Amino acid sequence: MFGKKDSAMSGFASGSTTLLSRSTKIVGDIHFVGNLEIEGVVRGNIIADGDARVRVMEKGLVEGEIVAPKIVINGRVVGDVHSSKHVELAANAVIEGNLHYQFIEMVKGAQVNGNLVYSGHKSASKNTDKKDSSNGVNSSSVESKLESGKGSNESKDKASSLLTSAAVS
Repeated sequence: MFGKKDSAMSGFASGSTTLLSRSTKIVGDIHFVGNLEIEGVVRGNIIADGDARVRVMEKGLVEGEIVAPKIVINGRVVGDVHSSKHVELAANAVIEGNLHYQFIEMVKGAQVNGNLVYSGHKSASKNTDKKDSSNGVNSSSVESKLESGKGSNESKDKASSLLTSAAVS
């Protein structure tokens, strides 16, 4: 009851929480530690320090880049999103820009109008990050999907055949 709270179980990053309400509009960059929840408008970049989390709520709008370890989006982002740990895209998420991620969860209805760029563990061989010109397959992203063990057997078989055809070409 009065013991330490397990921060991994709470879903929040360590530190305080800042809420930008619907009637709030910020013009300029935000640098923060802890949790930032956006229901209003931010016209500028959002940069997190340490183990931080950004949440763009359903009515929230960010016009600029977001750089944070943990990001949850259920609103609109116009700009690139960079996550070093975990990105969650809820049903009302709309990203107009590139999404750089290590681990991603995406719910039906979420939109990314840009590129999904996997930035997880890098392979020793530089050839694995090159797209095969004949079929446009990025073999490192296909490998990561196969390693994750998620998805249907049909999609795994398709990913495996794409990876094989990329390696053969």
